[in-house]
Amino acid sequence: MGKGANLGELSLIEGICVLDGFCISTEAFKKVIDATPLVSELLAKLSLMKLGDQEQIHKYSSEIRRAFEEITIPEKIQEGLTRHLTRFGENNAFAIRSSATAEDLPTASFAGQQDTYLNIIGKEAILQHISKCWASLFSERAITYHLQNGFDHHTVYLSVIVQKMVFPQAAGIMVTANPVSGNRKVVSIDASFGLGEALVSGLVNADVYKVRNGQITNTKISNKQLAIYALPTGGTKQREIELDLQNQQVLTNDHILQLEHIADIRSKPILATLRISNGVW
Repeated sequence: MGKGANLGELSLIEGICVLDGFCISTEAFKKVIDATPLVSELLAKLSLMKLGDQEQIHKYSSEIRRAFEEITIPEKIQEGLTRHLTRFGENNAFAIRSSATAEDLPTASFAGQQDTYLNIIGKEAILQHISKCWASLFSERAITYHLQNGFDHHTVYLSVIVQKMVFPQAAGIMVTANPVSGNRKVVSIDASFGLGEALVSGLVNADVYKVRNGQITNTKISNKQLAIYALPTGGTKQREIELDLQNQQVLTNDHILQLEHIADIRSKPILATLRISNGVW
């Protein structure tokens, strides 16, 4: 079950705000591969590679990614995209997010292995970044991860989430267990100013909050010098944080406790550790 399915489940829970969007399905991804002999040929060669074949992995990764990025997306997919963009507003900003079928499994997580693109505006730009998301399933890092975890390159598929953007004051990652001890009674929240891209990419040291049973048990305030913000015309830009904010707590205590409540609602029914992206605006 990938990110798209998880977002669908979250959207059904009262009190949790999931932004509107839609998915380009894994079936579309399969059809594009089947209609592109070069990609099928390169995947067959890639299937013969082992972990030590780094030079060949680099070569085939580059060729597969280039092939995907040069693909003309089939007309039926473009028509479906146009219908949904008309409904949501083509001139709105969207996040174009990769969602692998093997993502967030109990035994392996593809989170962060594929690409996400933020603040993408206009049909042509969205189509271009859908192709980039497909291509990211075959980055060197992703291919190596497939090999390390025994995944067949032919059986890992990618859907692409096209989701309306918000422009948060702060964003972060919440894990429904202590990442170090694995204690599932503790919720761990990392947060930084601006878009979550700064945190996920390692650009900034985030604040870290630990919460247990409605009580904040630990707060670590980091020095945060950089943030990533959306540009009015599309795309994002790195920016220095104002000096008086660099050592300020990103989330209020109320926000921290609200997030813990969401984590409790979401994780209890499935008894699994979850990693939830979030934003405050």
